[in-house]
Amino acid sequence: MGKLIIDGNSVYEIDEECIRKKEKESKGKKEEKKQEGQHHR
Repeated sequence: MGKLIIDGNSVYEIDEECIRKKEKESKGKKEEKKQEGQHHR
């Protein structure tokens, strides 16, 4: 189930599963960058 967000005249439906996937992907990319930084030292 998604969430409905009403912002003035606009209504948004947010797919929570999609957001979780994007968060996992962005966290994974950040962790990869941290590991790369450690190798350069």
